[in-house]
Amino acid sequence: MSDIVRIVTNARRGRAVVYNGMVLIGGQAADDRSLDIRGQTKQALAKIEKVLADAGTDTSRLLSAQIWLKDIARDFAGMNEIWDAWIAPDAAPARATAQCEMGAPDVLVEIIVTAAVSP
Repeated sequence: MSDIVRIVTNARRGRAVVYNGMVLIGGQAADDRSLDIRGQTKQALAKIEKVLADAGTDTSRLLSAQIWLKDIARDFAGMNEIWDAWIAPDAAPARATAQCEMGAPDVLVEIIVTAAVSP
C-alpha cells in the first residue's frame, strides 16, 4: 500500500499529490482564458481551493506559493488584488512571483501551492 495519494491524475501529471502531511498542487490556470488577469486569477484560485478541500485542507494551511505571470508589469497589481482577498487572514504562505512564457498564449497566470494537510 502506497503512502502517496494522487488526486486527479492523467498520464502526464497529477493535479495534486498528498504525501507526508503535505499536499503539493501542480500549476493551476483558468479554464476561461478570455478573461482578464483578475478573472483568470479567480478561476485558478477556485481550482486550488477545490483541490485543497479534496485533500482535506484549506487556505489557512498554505505553506508556499509560486505565481507565474505572462506579463508581470501589466498584471502584478490585478493578480495581487484577487490574491489578497482570497488568502486566509494571518496565513500568508512563503511566495514567489515571476514572469514567464506560458504553455499557451492565452494563459495570463498559473499558480502552484503546497499546503499542510489538516490533522
